[in-house]
Amino acid sequence: MKLSLLSSGLAIFLQLASAAPTPTSDENVVQERANIAKRATITDIATTGYATQNGGTTGGNGGTVTTVSTLAQFTTAMTLQGSLLFLGLSLVQFRCELGPITLVGIGLYINKSANVIVRNIISQKVLAANGDGIGIQISTNVWVDHCELLSDLDNGKDYYDGLIDITHASEWVTVSNSYLHDHYKASLIGHSDNNGAQDTGHLHVTQHNNYWENIGSRTPSIRFGTGHVFNSYFKNMSTGIDTRDGAEVLVQSNVFTDVDEPIAALYSDDTGYAVAIDNDLGGESNTAPAGNLTASSMPYSYSLLGSGSVVAAVVGTAGATLSF
Repeated sequence: MKLSLLSSGLAIFLQLASAAPTPTSDENVVQERANIAKRATITDIATTGYATQNGGTTGGNGGTVTTVSTLAQFTTAMTLQGSLLFLGLSLVQFRCELGPITLVGIGLYINKSANVIVRNIISQKVLAANGDGIGIQISTNVWVDHCELLSDLDNGKDYYDGLIDITHASEWVTVSNSYLHDHYKASLIGHSDNNGAQDTGHLHVTQHNNYWENIGSRTPSIRFGTGHVFNSYFKNMSTGIDTRDGAEVLVQSNVFTDVDEPIAALYSDDTGYAVAIDNDLGGESNTAPAGNLTASSMPYSYSLLGSGSVVAAVVGTAGATLSF
């Protein structure tokens, strides 16, 4: 197993043991997810969503390779503080070759960084005191792809923090082909009602082809920003997409099963807005007020599966299923 970090002049390979998580899906789905969904290469760049904007997201494509075998060597390129791995570099690619690697109780923190790619990582049970599974702050052009993030529902809702939180005016972010499950508060985009001065005009985030299962809320909860959620499957949760504080969200080609409030504007005094097109809401309703986005509002091209094809396309493919 190789874990690699590529910067503009450095690629780090670390031999680590991996362990498969225990999803709550049925056995056939688990077996299907274990099959490799696609081949990937180190030269892959973001081709979908907001991560394609502002010059694009290419990660450490072209960096030289250095092999390391100890955590001490690894932390010359990444800073380990307690149970957080800090990425404070530009032009970084963080991925696992040959198969996924599991980080248990270790949060990945992308701070003040640009042009970052995170792929094929499994993150489990990061305690709230240790941050989020993946936390993105004050960063631009970040692509999180084919990852799996989970905790459990055996403890209170504040025992863990977020699975993927995108905050503090981060920009041009895509989260794609990922499996997020068994968690209370999954994904914040914009962390506080009181942070509008920093966040307004920023937080452009695309989330697509993701599988959200057994979640309490926040899939995502978005404040102040602009979101695009498409081709995703939401299963068994209380609240789904929550738009707040003037946020605008375009929601297309998704399926919601056993979700009490699939699309809503909740928990903030200032409402957010959502435009929903071709979504299977499982018999529930979109209760968020309509905003200004349209199907042609996005500054990038994208392909919709159609809500009738989402479940078959996403389940078993979303997650850390790449082979390099």
